[in-house]
Amino acid sequence: MIAITGGGTGGHLAIAKAFANELNSRGIKTIFIGSSSGQDRMWFENSDIFDATYFLNSSGVVNKRGLGRLKSLINILSLSFKCKQIFSTHGVSLVISVGGYSAAPAAFGAIMWGKKLYIHEQNAVIGRLNLILKPFAKGFFSSYFEPKFSYPVDEKFFKTRRVRENLKTILFLGGSQGANFINSLAVNLAKDLDKNGVKIIHQCGQKEYEIICKKYEEIGVKAEVFPFSKDIELFMNRADFCISRAGASTIWELCANGLPTLFIPFPHAANNHQFHNAKFLQDQDAGMIIEQNKIDKDSLINIIYSINLKNISQKLISLIDKDGAKTIINSILK
Repeated sequence: MIAITGGGTGGHLAIAKAFANELNSRGIKTIFIGSSSGQDRMWFENSDIFDATYFLNSSGVVNKRGLGRLKSLINILSLSFKCKQIFSTHGVSLVISVGGYSAAPAAFGAIMWGKKLYIHEQNAVIGRLNLILKPFAKGFFSSYFEPKFSYPVDEKFFKTRRVRENLKTILFLGGSQGANFINSLAVNLAKDLDKNGVKIIHQCGQKEYEIICKKYEEIGVKAEVFPFSKDIELFMNRADFCISRAGASTIWELCANGLPTLFIPFPHAANNHQFHNAKFLQDQDAGMIIEQNKIDKDSLINIIYSINLKNISQKLISLIDKDGAKTIINSILK
């Protein structure tokens, strides 16, 4: 039995799902150990992907100070002992961590109780938890240091990919939780896009859904707005260009789908990892970055209408290993 641990946000959870599906295809059973906070329950509580799911009362440490940090560390240690019982119940011999604060109890538990630990780092900059765990792991995987980049992307993003040539539809993505800045930017650009016959698809997050719908109505623009979708690949497939944050899973899903994207990294991400994620694609001539504090509407409009969609779309498709999850699992099981 293999335990997959990690989560908190959709990016980490998408990787957990990709690994679980690959292991299931080989007849290998898995359990999931995540957190009762974040998005872990929403993704996996009623899922049949795993034999069992556990949502522990864990929380992050990085953004806490003083007594709050100490309490979180003590809680992680306590939950690591709980993981010992979970490992024993299911006969777990190996733990795969996909990162995020949800991973801490089971990852430390693996080290404490002699289970093999493998880590997947999703970002171009290694997170603090993974820096601590890396020396104790039997294997460490990153998708940013290989000739053909193996990122565990669900096959649905490859199945719906296509080469883009003409700008007919633009997709705004704020990540699984939405992004206030991306939402405001989309509305500000909407009239110009609409005037030029460009359709708008906008994933805005649950929190601002009603507000954003009302704003489009007020300016007289018909946009297709939705809070969140587990079938985001279908929206990507219909788009010819995207403006997005730069979470790791998002950039690789866009890559797999061949969708040219202008990235606006979240400026307050830990270690500025979203900027470095996007810079990786920019350095490959497969993406563009504008930092949030440097955005100028006229320059942005010029980029949208002047980009060579076909060249970038083809470059994106050529970059990524279609069998990323399989490649990594092969390495773990060898």
